[in-house]
Amino acid sequence: MTGQHVGNNADHSADHHTDRQASPKNAGQTPGTGRQTQQESAAWSRGHRLAVSVPIFIILLGILVGVSHITAVSANIQPTGQTMSMLTGDTSVTFNNTTGRALPSVGTYKVTQRYITINAKRPSTGEIQHIRVLIREPKGAGSNRPGVVFMHGAGYGTCDNSFGDVAYSLSSAGFVTAVIDKPVWSTTDITRDYPASAKIYDQTINYLRSLKQVNAAKVGIYATSESTWISSYLLRLDSKIAFQVLLSPMVFSPRQSLGFLASQDFTLVGAHSGYQSIVRRVFDMDGTLFGLKNFDLDIERPAAYSIPTFVAYGSKDVMTAQVEGAREILDLAHRSGNWDVTIRSYPAANHVLRLGNEADSGTGFADDYVKDMVSWSVGTAAGLEQTSERAAGTMLYQSIAVPKDLHADRGLTLYGAWIHIAMVVTLLLTLMIGIVALIRKIVFMIRRKGPALGFKYGFGGALLTLTITTLATFLLFCGGLGQVVMGIVQLAWGGAPAEDPGMMYWSWPVIQVVCTLVVWAWSRVFTRLIEVAKTRGLAQLPPRKGAIGDVVSGREPVLASKRFARVLFWVTAFAMFHVLLFFAFWGLFIY
Repeated sequence: MTGQHVGNNADHSADHHTDRQASPKNAGQTPGTGRQTQQESAAWSRGHRLAVSVPIFIILLGILVGVSHITAVSANIQPTGQTMSMLTGDTSVTFNNTTGRALPSVGTYKVTQRYITINAKRPSTGEIQHIRVLIREPKGAGSNRPGVVFMHGAGYGTCDNSFGDVAYSLSSAGFVTAVIDKPVWSTTDITRDYPASAKIYDQTINYLRSLKQVNAAKVGIYATSESTWISSYLLRLDSKIAFQVLLSPMVFSPRQSLGFLASQDFTLVGAHSGYQSIVRRVFDMDGTLFGLKNFDLDIERPAAYSIPTFVAYGSKDVMTAQVEGAREILDLAHRSGNWDVTIRSYPAANHVLRLGNEADSGTGFADDYVKDMVSWSVGTAAGLEQTSERAAGTMLYQSIAVPKDLHADRGLTLYGAWIHIAMVVTLLLTLMIGIVALIRKIVFMIRRKGPALGFKYGFGGALLTLTITTLATFLLFCGGLGQVVMGIVQLAWGGAPAEDPGMMYWSWPVIQVVCTLVVWAWSRVFTRLIEVAKTRGLAQLPPRKGAIGDVVSGREPVLASKRFARVLFWVTAFAMFHVLLFFAFWGLFIY
């Protein structure tokens, strides 16, 4: 009978791709059921398939374009190209010396050093970190010495591998200095406990104050980069700190400062504007949902700049909003009644005032920075009147404005978390089922048991092609973004951007084109499904009698004769759609 012939054909030609439909002229009895199958529809023409594919393509693409636009985040980075002129190019710092003796400078004293250990308790958890402190002292300098406590930037610095040269220079000019292991406890770079860190630095300050050779009223701090967020808390905690040296201070909140850093650096390395839009989505996230509480620190307080302050910038610093930062410091200092702010800008110096690539060992400071900083510290600690200009060096430049309109968007964060988790889960599920399918295929081949999956009408090949294409596009996206990140790291270390941005530029438009083609290919697959379903009598109301049972049982399959293959198809299709939603979330469907 014809019904029996079609059923057997579904079982024994399952892995062969063919568009041949069962003949509508040969209807007959299905063995064992007594049902008379209805006449099947003829295969669609190319025009008919195109007419169905286009609306499906428009709907799918519309969904993805809509997601990209809904998740887009605008940030005002105007004005661009801001500058701030200095009063003179001479960065030297001088004072009206009324002491009657020469002021000490770098190399005046020999330096001795010793270690102590303090128990640093984190108030919120009770954790104890045993912190080593390296104390450097000027030999033979006598009593009444000023002191400086050094505060770490990002990373995991210790007392032995941080600030060695600059701490030695200050000690050789008469300061008792303290460099500590960075207080980190169980935190990470994104979960630092800044208020707790401020307490530990203050604990170290009080230790210096307790030394008989130190003048307790003349202990200041030396903070760089990330630690300038901590110094804001520290100065609220301890109003008796005498002065502060700030290298490349991060004046604004982490959300704004890091948003500025990433936006500017994505441009500097030559990344496509699409990758730059990722920055705005990232820094519009609500980190509190994941226990990240540091994005919106309350640090812009007048008290943070209420004491004599020395601010230093490097012209190759690509991480700091120098123009707006300097203006904000001056404004906050003046609001606190402090007019003793000195700003210095050095050519060819990077974020930590070093020359060259920070990744290379032994990179030195900008030529006059140490001398100027030590001179300022000596004169300020002595209470002398500064005679040099307050703002000197190279002109400050800032390529874009700080994106102050970035904020915590809880809805965007929840959707972003869901789509990423769903994508990972569905991809893992697809991987597991795919491995089982591969093993099944091998076993069936070895045992010559016939088709392992039984895909019909080319659906197996289409699924494999679309899966490989989608995942290859995902890897291209990760590769392009990874190259951008590495380019930014090189910039942060003081390196120069590559002349040819390469993948970080061309990968974005390529991914957009491929994604669009993948959506079109999926629309063609769904069209084919509709066509086959119609020929099987499913795409009609009511469905042909017995049609659903024949399809489910595999007697007259639409996708495949094996249930496992049908599960594999739909799980994989669901996972690939989530990958496309992932692309849409990050803006790849904004043309």
